Amino acid sequence: MSLTPPASPNFDCPLCPRLAGFRFENKRLLPDGFNAPVPSFGDLAAPLLIIGLAPGLRGANFTGRPFTGDYAGDLLYAALLKFGFASGVYGANSRDGLQLSHCRISNAVRCVPPQNKPTPQEIATCRCFLSQEIAAMPALRALLCLGRISHDSAVKALGLRAKDAPFAHGAAHPLANGLTLYDSYHCSRYNTNTGVLTSQMFDAVFQQIVTDLKISSCRSEPAQT
Repeated sequence: MSLTPPASPNFDCPLCPRLAGFRFENKRLLPDGFNAPVPSFGDLAAPLLIIGLAPGLRGANFTGRPFTGDYAGDLLYAALLKFGFASGVYGANSRDGLQLSHCRISNAVRCVPPQNKPTPQEIATCRCFLSQEIAAMPALRALLCLGRISHDSAVKALGLRAKDAPFAHGAAHPLANGLTLYDSYHCSRYNTNTGVLTSQMFDAVFQQIVTDLKISSCRSEPAQT
């Protein structure tokens, strides 16, 4: 089945002037980096969409693949490999050959923001791409939001009210449209170093998703290294 990719920001997207200016500066400081809106990664026919906050400066902004090249990616891809949502070896670069199975990864904001903090207006501006991402996935059954900002943006993209799906780590919100919205604290180094998020807590979220989706090829195994 041929699927139509959702609209994505232009390589030199001007919609958020502050982010566009930061990208331009990074092209000078990190000339070997991607330094552009980071496209989503994974099959549009997947039943699970994982939504992060935004690219990291020396992570996805540099490699051009979501959650690739920084600590958050180390934790996320280890979990995806462990639970059968990915195959291969994660090498922290976009040429490592790693493949996703049954999931796709995107971000609420596609461009790296200064200090990893997009403004409310930037989040709202980029939400059109998240909405189109969701609409372009015909087999979508679940969304996993990593952190409150991605959760809040997904809730708005789905046309829900905040009180209909309050953010809480480990929460699962069945929705009237057949989707289930899952929440996790973001897998950032700050959260793991402070004990807000442990690998056991993160694994428990994926275990619930695997159980609920009943995907036979997803199984709990040691992560590949």
